[in-house]
Parts: sequence; structure tokens; C-alpha cells
Amino acid sequence: MTPPRPPSGRQRPLRYYSDSERTEGGSGSWDTLEWNKLDQTASGSSSTSFANLSCLLESERVIVEGYGVVLINTDEAGTLLVTNFRILFLSEGTRKVIPLGTIPLATIEKFNKTALKVQSNNRQSDKNPPRRLLQVTGKDMRIIVYGFRPKTKQRRSVFDALLRCTKPERVWDLYTFACGPSKFGNANPKERLLNEYFRLLGKSSVRASMDMIEDGSFTLENELWRISDLNSNYNLCQTYPFAFMVPKSISDEELLQACSFRAKCRLPVITWCQPGSGAVIARSSQPLVGLMMNMRSNFDEKLVAAFCTQLGANKGERRKLYIADARPRKNALANGAMGGGSESSSNYFQSPIVFFGIDNIHAMRESYSRLRDYLDMHGATSSDGRSSFLRHTGWTWGGGNLSSMSASVSLLGDSGWLIHIQNVLAGAAWIAARVAVESASVLVHCSDGWDRTTQLVSLACLMLDPYYRTFTGFQALVEKDWLAFGHPFSDRVGMPNISGSGNFDLPRQSSSAGSYPSSPVRQSTQSGGSQSSSSSHAQNNYSPIFMQWVDSVSQLMRMYPCAFEFSPTFLVDFMDCLLSCRFGNFLCNSEKERQQCAIAEACGCIWAYLTDLRSLATSSHVHCNPFYDPLKYDGPLLPPAASLSPTLWPQFHLRWACPEEAKAADIEVQCRAMRAKYSEMQKDKEVTERRVDEISFAMESLSAELLRERRMSWSARESAKRATKEYRALTRAVQSLGCKVNFTTSDVEDVPLENNNNNNNSNPRRRDRQGNNSDVSVSISLMSEENRSENQVGRVCEALCPLRTREGVCRWPEAGCAHLGSQFVGLKTNFDAFDRLSIHESYFKSE
Repeated sequence: MTPPRPPSGRQRPLRYYSDSERTEGGSGSWDTLEWNKLDQTASGSSSTSFANLSCLLESERVIVEGYGVVLINTDEAGTLLVTNFRILFLSEGTRKVIPLGTIPLATIEKFNKTALKVQSNNRQSDKNPPRRLLQVTGKDMRIIVYGFRPKTKQRRSVFDALLRCTKPERVWDLYTFACGPSKFGNANPKERLLNEYFRLLGKSSVRASMDMIEDGSFTLENELWRISDLNSNYNLCQTYPFAFMVPKSISDEELLQACSFRAKCRLPVITWCQPGSGAVIARSSQPLVGLMMNMRSNFDEKLVAAFCTQLGANKGERRKLYIADARPRKNALANGAMGGGSESSSNYFQSPIVFFGIDNIHAMRESYSRLRDYLDMHGATSSDGRSSFLRHTGWTWGGGNLSSMSASVSLLGDSGWLIHIQNVLAGAAWIAARVAVESASVLVHCSDGWDRTTQLVSLACLMLDPYYRTFTGFQALVEKDWLAFGHPFSDRVGMPNISGSGNFDLPRQSSSAGSYPSSPVRQSTQSGGSQSSSSSHAQNNYSPIFMQWVDSVSQLMRMYPCAFEFSPTFLVDFMDCLLSCRFGNFLCNSEKERQQCAIAEACGCIWAYLTDLRSLATSSHVHCNPFYDPLKYDGPLLPPAASLSPTLWPQFHLRWACPEEAKAADIEVQCRAMRAKYSEMQKDKEVTERRVDEISFAMESLSAELLRERRMSWSARESAKRATKEYRALTRAVQSLGCKVNFTTSDVEDVPLENNNNNNNSNPRRRDRQGNNSDVSVSISLMSEENRSENQVGRVCEALCPLRTREGVCRWPEAGCAHLGSQFVGLKTNFDAFDRLSIHESYFKSE
């Protein structure tokens, strides 16, 4: 099987060249780049200002510009900018930010210049000068290599700028102080810490305030525990918070006596208490028992015994106490030579002493470094620009080289990272099970009590308390157990501390790694200048302790995908913000140092920033877990031992080395897309339902109006029938008198009503109910003899008339019919009065 070749007619990327092509001159990949064109672009853009780039953050300014730089990892040419916050790599022409080549300065672990000497067989090696490379190693699992054209000073300018900007002399020289709080202001973290204490004590209705902190009125208590202000000025312990929870039965004087028996005066205090049962998780540093383990402290033993409160069901039985030492047993014994050590079970009510065997910070640093080299070597995007399929002149995977595949898997195991994660998970699960199942109290410590101890107690709290699995609770957990109790973030993350010196010496020693291979670029390049020199582990306190804890949280999320309100993407963005030092929450080594630097007032808040991101899209944001089910997971998470098999965290570990695989592993993306589509369909459904309601309302209105029209039509028909009957009756009556009645209607203009005194007819003008002008004419006339003879009613009348003879001749023909004349005179009088009246339809309404 042969590797795929790029389409003809296109320039081949670096990874498609064989080793011979890559090392020979002539048509090698480096020389095929159109440097002349890049030079023209550089010269044409040198006067171009990057100050108005839309991608620049507030108060971010460009320091150095480099043109025609090649990102070796992906074989992309572009422009490299060094700002006071990060390295920006913009694609050539479009000026789009290339994420892989863009890294915050504080996220850079180390950087060095290298030169790749090109081998040539045609005795013209002078025409192939060494290629100028700049390798940047990040704390976020990536190794970036930038290529600069020989005989230019761009690499030197970039290197010098990185020397100045990545090693600030003081913590105040960081970008976060130049940016300020902006719109992401940081509320007083002391108030948030007290609010969490109040919640644990069952007094959530009380809210902390600055007045409460200043006057010391925050020392609340319940029936078992209390909040102490003994360390309000940090005189008791400089790395503890200003307030902490202790047993109610222990006085402040006894606390002062007990603190001297613990390393760094980090005496046992309560970090979490189980509501209702009284079980607690306590933390401290190692006891100072000495080499012979014969040193004791009655005050320390009394303080630890106070965690063994009486069980609620059995008043006479004391609660069981476990003492968990995070270190390997041999390390604890070795610390005895320096005055430390571990407790004796006989001095603490026969409490079992358990050793978790978690290695120290130096082992974690080496393990993390080996894992990063493994991903760089076997990822799809490597620092030498070649895919792992083309490494070692063959297809490692595609060729079916089982030995190479097995070796690759072995290298992952040799890194030891997943073993360390498993140890942390197992220790935290053990602590959570003791508290949840046995209602026992657990005291956890390591050497100083701020690294492994913090990992274990915070992860155990996350398992026990569903509140900590929400956005608000996760913030409270990190601020309480990591920030308030003095995890040295400046030392562990490699940032400058308050004393003005930073821990930037990050060596790459592999004394315990054996023959573990290094990154591919370091194998094929000649080392040049570097910003760091080798130093011993004792002089280097950098270690990814917090990163390891976040990785453990992601493993829990993989096991319980519906138990967390936040998503793995939230953890990735959270770690990126922490490593970049864009915000001030994780600067310095303790709460005291952050207060001295006024971090809360001078810098932005990472929590406010993340909350602002979520507010733009509410529940559909990528930080929200679409599978979250708080009703189902409203209790503790107790993973069995068989489930504690960690894997690589794809969203973080694989995002640079295997970007496509990292996206494919995130099923939340597909679910979120489905939810977005479902949300759109819901909106369309709501719009359609509103439209249906409007149409239904309109139809009801039309139906009601139609019903009214029908009723009016029925009433009009009834009135017409009645009027017809009356008209026929009136006509018969008039015809019986020998008269003829004619009704006519004609439209006329709206003129004043006039009366007509004509004896034969009358023409009243009226306005109908619709406002139309009409003229109703009523004419009455005598019927002719012919019509009269045809009138049956008239014949009846003539038959009954006394003036008629049997022959039908009137006895008084010249004088006329006296009876008819009298009737006509009366009818005329009535119609004269009728002419003065108005005829309305209301007269014809049915009764």
C-alpha cells in the first residue's frame, strides 16, 4: 500500500515528500516555497500597521512582526506577530488566525532556536544553508515549529521578543494588569468563600458582605462545627485562607498549639461536611513526627479526634475516622528524615492509615512531558510537518507493522500519565465511599497538603455533592479547595510570583524514562540557543497538578455523562484561560499574596468571562451539557474500581495532534446540533400555533357575525311578511271603498321634508336606516266603472247598498253614491293625517 499522492499541478505539502527529498537540495519542499513572492509580500506589508486588527484584544499591542514565516506543523505560510499577550500566526493574504500557530505567551513552557542542516550529494552544500527554525513548546499539549528564511534577522527579533515577554520580572508586568478588569470585574473572593461555608453549615439564608468580613461577624456555627477567624491576618498560616471551619469543641488557643505540629502550620481543618450525618472530609499537611515517629502533640490528637463525632443513630458509638496519606509509604518514611512522616494509628484512636501511592510533582511533570512527545510523534499533525504514517520511511499503521503499532501503544503506557490519573481517581473514590457508605470521617494529607491533598479532597467532594457538579458549584469548589487553601499556582503553572522571580526553568530530563524517544523535531535538528538551562528537580516546581485534576474530572464526566451541568468543552476553555494568565484569579501562590497584589481589583475575573460567554446562548452554549439530568444524579457518584480505567481526554489531548479525531469523539457536538435544530422547529411550531390561534379567533368572529346577520335576515323576512299581509289587508279595505292605492319608491336628494296638500296623493321624503335618501309616494284614486265592475269587493258592496235597485241601477245617479262619498271624505281626512307621518321599519317589528 502506497501513501496517497497529492493532485498533480499543485505544490506538495511538506508531509508528502520522502526523507531523501526533504534532506536534499534542488526541488526540496523548503525550496519549492515561493520565497521571492513572500519577500515581496513582506516588503509590501512592512509599512502596514497591525494595530487595527479585529482579532486583537483590549490593550493588546504588536511588538514584533515576522513575514513569510512557515508553520512547519501544517506547512502554512503566513505572518507571525508577537504581542504583549500571545504569538499570533495569520494566514498569508486572508489574515485569518491559525489556531495551532497562535499561543499565549504565558502558555509557552519553553522555546529554543534550532537549525536543520540540509544534506546534499552534489557537492554544493554551500548553496543549501541550514534552515532556521524556532520551536515553541506549550503547556497545553502542543509543540509548534516556525520556519524562517535563512540570512534574515526575523527569527532573532522574534526570539528576543519572546525572551523579554515570556519572562516578566514581576507579576505586575503580565498582560492581565495592562488589560485591567474591563467588563469582567471580580467580586471579592472572600465573600464567595464565606457563602460556601454558610451553605455547608446549613445557613444558606445568610449572605456574606464586606462589612461582615471587616467586623469579624462571619464566625457562624452549628451544633458541630464553626467558622474561625484565627487566621484573619494570616498570622497562623500564610497559605491558609483567612477563615476556615473547625470542630466547635476546639478553642482558638488549642488551634494555635496544634498548628505547630504540622508542616507549614497547615493544621487539620474541615473542607466539607455531609449534611445530616456529621461526617467530614478534613485536610492538613504531614505531621512532624520525626525519623523515629515518636513525636506527638496532644492538641493535634484532640483536634483530629474531634472529627469523630457521635453517630446520630447510636449516641454512644463514635464515628470512625480514616487517615489517608496520598504519598507512597516509602516516601512518607523518607520524609521522616527531614522531620515529617505520617501518623501512628495508636495515637489517633486506632484510626486506619491508608497510603494511596500517588507520586510527587516531579514524576507528574516528566509523565506529562512524555505524553506530549508521544502525541507529537504519533499524531496527524507533528512538529516536523510529517504524519505518523510517513515516519521511518514507511506506513507505520497502513503497512500493518504490528510491532510498530505495539510499540506505539507501549509508549503511551510508558508515559505513565493514565496510571497517575487512575491513582487519583481511585483515591478520591475510596474517600467518597467511606463517607457515603460508612458515614465515616476522613483526614487527607500528603507532604505539604497543597498538591495531592487538594486533588483528592476536591475530587471526592465532586463525587459526593451534586452542587459541585453545576457551574456555580464548580466555581465554589475550585475557589475553596484550590485557591483559598493555597495551591501554589504560580510555581506549578510557571508564572512569576510576588517576589519577582518566576519558575521558568523547565528542563526535559528523562532519568526515569529510559530510552523513551523524544519529539521528532528534536531528533532531526541541531540544538541552538534556548531560553532555559538544565536544572535539578529541586530547583523546578513546575508541575501540571491542576491539569491532572481537571483531566480526572473529565474522566468522571465520561463515566457519568448526565451528572454534570457543564461539558468537556467548558473544561478545555477553562484551562486555556488559566494557562494564558489573561485573568488574575489563579495568579500568585496563596490568598495572602493575591490580597497583597490586589488581584481582585486590578485584574479581570475568569468566572465572569465564562459566564458572559454562556449568557449569549443560554442552554444551547457549548459549555452546557445537553445530557444533564439533575434529578437522576442528585446523590453521590461512587464509581466501582472496574470502571476506573482512564483514557486520553480527546477534547484536550488530541485537539492539536489529531484535530479531526478529537471532534469525532465529541458526541455532544452532534447532540447540540440536533438540539439547535429541534429548538428551531419548536420556534416554528410556536409561530404556527400562534397563526392557527389567530385564524381560529378570526373564524369565530366571522361565525358570530354571520349568526347576527342570519338573525337580522330572519327578522327582516318576518317584517316583510307582516308588511305584505298589512299591505294586502289595507289594499282590500281601500278597494272595498272603490279606490285604488299605489305605493312607489324613488331615490332623491337629501332635502328637507315637505308636505304636499294634494288630495289625490302625498310624497313624503324620508331617510332610511342605512342613511339612503328615498321618497315613498302613496297615491289613492277612484276606480273607473269598468274596474269597479270587475272588483268583486265593489260588487258585494253594491249588492248591499240600499240605493241600488234590482236591475243594478242607482236610485241617485246624478248625486252620486252618498254612502261612498261619505266614506271617501273620511278616508281622505285619514290620508291627510297619514301624509304628515313618517313610516319607519320599526313599525313592522314582530311582537
